[in-house]
Amino acid sequence: MPGTAIQIINTSEEHTFVLNEDALSEVLMRDEVKDRFVCVVSVAGAFRKGKSFLLDFFLRYLYSKYVRHDVVTDWIGDENEPLTGFSWRGGSERDTTGILMWSEIFLHDYPNGDKVAIILLDTQGAFDSQSTVRDCATVFALSTMVSSVQIYNLSQNIQEDDLQHLQLFTEYGRLALADTGKKPFQRLQFLVRDWSFPYEAEYGALGGDKILKRRLEVSDKQHPELQSLRRHIAACFMEVACFLMPHPGLSVATNPKFDGRLKDITPEFKQSLRTFVPMLLSPDNLVYKEISGQRVRARDLIQYFQSYMSIYKGNELPEPKSMLVATAEANHLTAVASAKELYNQLMEEVCGGTKPYLSTAHLEAEHFRIKDQALFQFASKRKMGGEEFSEKFRQQLDLDLEDSYVTYKAHNESKNIFKAARTPAVYFASAVICYVLSGIFGLVGLYTFANFCNLVMGVALLTLALWAYIRYSGEMGDFGVKLDEFATFMWENFMKPIYQGCMEKGIQHVATHAAEAAVGGRTASSAMNGKVKKS
Repeated sequence: MPGTAIQIINTSEEHTFVLNEDALSEVLMRDEVKDRFVCVVSVAGAFRKGKSFLLDFFLRYLYSKYVRHDVVTDWIGDENEPLTGFSWRGGSERDTTGILMWSEIFLHDYPNGDKVAIILLDTQGAFDSQSTVRDCATVFALSTMVSSVQIYNLSQNIQEDDLQHLQLFTEYGRLALADTGKKPFQRLQFLVRDWSFPYEAEYGALGGDKILKRRLEVSDKQHPELQSLRRHIAACFMEVACFLMPHPGLSVATNPKFDGRLKDITPEFKQSLRTFVPMLLSPDNLVYKEISGQRVRARDLIQYFQSYMSIYKGNELPEPKSMLVATAEANHLTAVASAKELYNQLMEEVCGGTKPYLSTAHLEAEHFRIKDQALFQFASKRKMGGEEFSEKFRQQLDLDLEDSYVTYKAHNESKNIFKAARTPAVYFASAVICYVLSGIFGLVGLYTFANFCNLVMGVALLTLALWAYIRYSGEMGDFGVKLDEFATFMWENFMKPIYQGCMEKGIQHVATHAAEAAVGGRTASSAMNGKVKKS
């Protein structure tokens, strides 16, 4: 297989977890992936129960369906083909640590225009001899918070302690439901491996639903805490399902040389795989990751990982309320990032590198129009936390957009060829004025003033030559800035007022002559009319 398993969350001997942001970004920020909605499938549960083994069959299906697009060949593979992909092995010691992601993201485009990226996560097994209870709960929590399909991999049966591990999410779900009115999680898929009671419930989804109803049934004989847990599980997830799988065979369990070849696996297990895997991963059954009713894109998933890791890095499990705040914060940050992207995209279309210079008034009007669009997009996205929580992010977005506008404004001004030519024009005009004044002073015998004008003219020409050298060579940039600033000072305080005064006088003079001509025309016309009447 061309892909590989990459460690996105590492564990340490001090029982802390570290997010590998570089590896995560490298996968999710690819051009063909980052803007797609995501379907995140994660497998969690006790260690040494075949999670990685199962995920490798997922990979076989995904490569067959979404990469090779096989329509004839059986996706499950050849009978003598070893099973590869996520690392797995037999035995009693754990193999996976932290959380791993498959580096190849599987892409699918729907006829309606939706584009989805399918992501697989493998998690560290719970309850091994090296992990604390907090470690197990943290890994399970992280995988559940970021996945759209959480496969809860269990052995032989669904027991009460298996349900208790969902307690943290049910309380979080209750808070999230009250905040947004939307169920926070999409699908919880119980997968019972090595089911030994097919006479009570048949293998597959129908038997699984039968067992699940029994386990989640609420009765008056139960303790109130158990009743509450069962009600909240149903309230947290849009869909809760169960699938019963048979044992893969003694050869799988006892042969130390078993490498995943299908010939060593029982036909019942292979048939269950053929049913279970497409039930989750076929195009018709993919489940989008949603938060607060909004579909999550691949690039947004990075922000959620960062926010969740910030609350799970302590020595204690976070309170459900902290999980809610972290989700709301990540929710708002992704909305802010989306609004900024819209602003930058539209501003690039207006005044980007290939666009001509715009007047300051025109650019400012475009800025206000586009900023309103960006703020409207931010406000229109469903977010958690309420109006007061959202307002501080909106204010920060407003400030960030104004900062971006300053950059675009400076970039636009750099295209103004008249402004760019201001410095040489000022120094050249100074030299010409001094040359004319020098001639006038020389004619009337004021040689001291004439010599001073010649000196200023020489300095102006030398400064112009130095400025041209700085612009051409790129050296002495700071001094070049000083020359530009001095030229701007000369223009604003001396030349511009004189230029504007002359222009105003010229306009008044032209207007006066036009008025006199109009009056003269009317007088002549009256005289002609008088002569005509007399005659």
